[in-house]
Amino acid sequence: MARMVTADHPLVLGGVVGDVVDRFAPSVNMNVIYNSTNQVYNGNEFLPSVVTGKPRVDVDHGGDMRSFYTLIMTDPDVPGPSDPYLKEHLHWMVTDIPGTTNSSFGNEVVSYEMPRPNIGIHRYVFVLFKQEGRQSVSCPVSRDRFNTRSFAHENELGRPVAAAFFNCQRETAARRR
Repeated sequence: MARMVTADHPLVLGGVVGDVVDRFAPSVNMNVIYNSTNQVYNGNEFLPSVVTGKPRVDVDHGGDMRSFYTLIMTDPDVPGPSDPYLKEHLHWMVTDIPGTTNSSFGNEVVSYEMPRPNIGIHRYVFVLFKQEGRQSVSCPVSRDRFNTRSFAHENELGRPVAAAFFNCQRETAARRR
C-alpha cells in the first residue's frame, strides 16, 4: 500500500502539495525526461532553452495495461512567484495514457506550451491521475486560471497517483551562451 507524502517530501517542501494538489499517496512510477537526457527530479532547475519541446513521460504501474491516466503540466506561479494571482496556467494535458507506456500513446487534448517565465523562479508541475475509464476526461475551456484540484474533482479523477516538478527562470543573454 502506498504511503502519503510526508512533511519532508520534496513536493511538500516545494509547495506543490498545498498550492496545486492535496496530500496524496504516490502509487505509480512516473519519469519525465526532456531531450532524452534531462530527467525531472523534484526541484531541479532547467533553462527555458532545455524545455522547448514536450518531454517523454513514462508511466509504469507494474504491467497494468488496463488502466488509463491523465497527465497535467501546470505553472502555479503566474505571473510571478511572489504574487501568483493568475495561477495556475495549463501548459499541457494528455489523457487516456495506457499504463506501462508513455505520454505519446495518450490523447493530447491541450498541446504542449513551453515554459516562458518572465518574473522570478517558476515551478512547472506534472501531475498524474488514474482515470475511471478511457475517454472519461473532458477538455478544459482555458489554459489561464486553470485549477488542478477543481479539474480533478469535476472529472472524478480523485487524488494524484504521481507528481514531479522542476524550477525554471528567464534566461538572460549571458546565461544562453
